[in-house]
Amino acid sequence: MAYEISNETRTAKIEILNRVGDKVLMAVDDRKYDLDIVEVEKGVYSILYNGLSYNVELIEGETSKKYIVNTFIKTYNIEIIDAETKYINNRNKGMEPEGANHIVSPMPGKVVKILVSKGENVETGQTLIVVEAMKMQSEFKSTGEKVVREILVKEGDTLNAHQLMIKLEDRS
Repeated sequence: MAYEISNETRTAKIEILNRVGDKVLMAVDDRKYDLDIVEVEKGVYSILYNGLSYNVELIEGETSKKYIVNTFIKTYNIEIIDAETKYINNRNKGMEPEGANHIVSPMPGKVVKILVSKGENVETGQTLIVVEAMKMQSEFKSTGEKVVREILVKEGDTLNAHQLMIKLEDRS
């Protein structure tokens, strides 16, 4: 079965061609890869390819089709695009993304800094809150001209995955 996997910069067609135990023959955009994949602990995989070892951690995101993928060098936000996802995306074309007025932590972490206050007008791209997760700090920004309606956390708070941190409202 073939899927598309999308990250911030590209979409790739992924297909498992054959799997016997830990040996996997996979095609990515029609280029074939012979891999040896072992789950070394829950959500952490060791992948051998051409004599080189790669470690990958998968953390389920806000849905079962969205993941945070951590490698030694970089973190990716990916989405599995199957037939159901394509259908939903086509139905929602032109609509504001769900959750555009909510700032949610995608994984467990800690609130480092809150840069806004309740009632404040914010601009597109303005950083609202800084969260640390897995020894990396992430800035969460406004997706448009909004008003901060509620701040549900404070600096130093420990966060759960998918925890709502800030509620926004469109400016009228």
